[in-house]
Amino acid sequence: QVQLVESGGGLVQAGGSLRLSCAASRRILLLVAMGWYRQAPGKERELVARITASGSSTYADSVKGRFTVSKDDAPNNVYLQMNSLQPEDTAVYYCRAEAIGYNFWGQGTQVTVSS
Repeated sequence: QVQLVESGGGLVQAGGSLRLSCAASRRILLLVAMGWYRQAPGKERELVARITASGSSTYADSVKGRFTVSKDDAPNNVYLQMNSLQPEDTAVYYCRAEAIGYNFWGQGTQVTVSS
């Protein structure tokens, strides 16, 4: 079983920045992609950014130009640099690892942006 541990969340003022990290407990076999999702109170969980094993990235329209997803292979870590944060970015952010036949989720980290 792979554990994903997120860190880096917190409280920030509008316009500020945060960097989220997600560390996998061991190498993930048959990895397809890693990504970040978020869930605000009363809303469904949504994709924020995703990066494939080959390095291709996609973003939700609402974060394009402000957020950057990156990864390294030590063993499988993914990061989310969040700039120009806005109150509507407030949510619990979850890391996900997608592999052929299975996927894993982290426990989530709270991001709160004050106006």
